[in-house]
Amino acid sequence: MMAEPFGEDQPEPAQVPQGDRRTGAPPGLSSADMEEFSRLGRYIGLSALPGDRGALRRSAETLQAPDDVLGELDRLPEGETYATVTEVWAALGHRV
Repeated sequence: MMAEPFGEDQPEPAQVPQGDRRTGAPPGLSSADMEEFSRLGRYIGLSALPGDRGALRRSAETLQAPDDVLGELDRLPEGETYATVTEVWAALGHRV
């Protein structure tokens, strides 16, 4: 079955360039770092932000985060509030 051509009123599809395909994360992350950043963010619900270590941990538990992600969140400094996953990432010592 052949695909129907794009209509006159529809934009032409853009081609994805070769190489790393990264968006929505701190600039300069490698593909491997991007995967880890994304994985961490998957378990931090938007309702937990801004939040401290306890709020982020509770959110991750609710979203059934694996033990290694919970362990990472446990490493966050006590008494700090984080507004974004990028701030959490940086507080864990990852390059931003």
